[in-house]
Amino acid sequence: MSHSTEHPFILGMDVSFMDEIEQHGGTYRDADGKEEDLLTILKLNDANAIRLRIWNDPVGGFCNLERTVEIAKRIKSQGLQFLLDFHYSDRWADPANQWKPKAWENLSYEQLRLAVCTYTADVLRALKEHDALPDMVQVGNEITPGMLWNEGRVGGEEHDTDEQWQRFAGLVKYGIAAVKSVDPSIQIMIHIDRGGDNAESRKFFDRFETLGVEFDVIGLSYYPWWHGTLDALRNNLNDLALRYGKPINVVETAYPWTLEQPEGMEWIVNQEDMLLPGYPASVEGQTQYLKDFLQIIREVPGGLGHGFYYWEPAWIPSKEEWSVGHPNNWGNLTMFDFKGRKLESFKALTAVQEMDAKTYV
Repeated sequence: MSHSTEHPFILGMDVSFMDEIEQHGGTYRDADGKEEDLLTILKLNDANAIRLRIWNDPVGGFCNLERTVEIAKRIKSQGLQFLLDFHYSDRWADPANQWKPKAWENLSYEQLRLAVCTYTADVLRALKEHDALPDMVQVGNEITPGMLWNEGRVGGEEHDTDEQWQRFAGLVKYGIAAVKSVDPSIQIMIHIDRGGDNAESRKFFDRFETLGVEFDVIGLSYYPWWHGTLDALRNNLNDLALRYGKPINVVETAYPWTLEQPEGMEWIVNQEDMLLPGYPASVEGQTQYLKDFLQIIREVPGGLGHGFYYWEPAWIPSKEEWSVGHPNNWGNLTMFDFKGRKLESFKALTAVQEMDAKTYV
């Protein structure tokens, strides 16, 4: 299935750590070793979209509103699509952590809903003032177990109740309404983590459908060592497309290009048995993974596989102080080597662009 020129297949990159790495002297190089702005390298190598996370009031000051405005302006000046990912937290929000920002800790449920609404609209208005509005917004990050715990918690037996789902959906609806109030053309993504788990994905999106949560795009995370085989991903994407008829974006993925650990580093993916059979931890293995992964998305029924974002392809290992509170355990899952030089795995993106170009002729 080809993608129209109006809706090109998204070849996205989440580079939320870029700001921090640059501020601490980190640099990036193209394959020939020439130092270059990271966004320029990504664009020249066929990436067409950038995702940023935003935290309410993070320790260290990166990924807050002020810094997000600055990076968003750069994204827009490159003519790249922009996806903004609201965590609604001062730190990581994921299936194990959906903690409220400190400023919202003592709010009642009604006050919390209002806070989500006001904060979301304030952030987007600030971006709008700088001509840096996102094209798409995620209301929450990997919200499989709910968000803004415990008011919006639905994970685990005691919280998995109709009443809790209603409260959770209420929070999300207020976030969506805020986005649409600033600019109705901004697309809304709802993002869960279960890329290879069809039963849980259906359970979640069935609930949202029943509760009348109106959104545009299904977002999934898919990391093979957590979420299963490529076949499981394919089956899930195909089923969700047929079931809900909405575009799907695999908004987080990664694969290792080495298992070598420099001294003082401890990677999340550090053993052979965490790899997919047939995809070694090498640049070639990473490239093949991306090609096959992208092919699965392109083959989703009805052209509903809208693309992907690679999670933190540029989080290169660095002096410890570069990432206060975020020890880098991801440096072998990037698309740049330890010194910031672009890897050959970008060829997988170019291959997709070439296939799409042929379909326009």
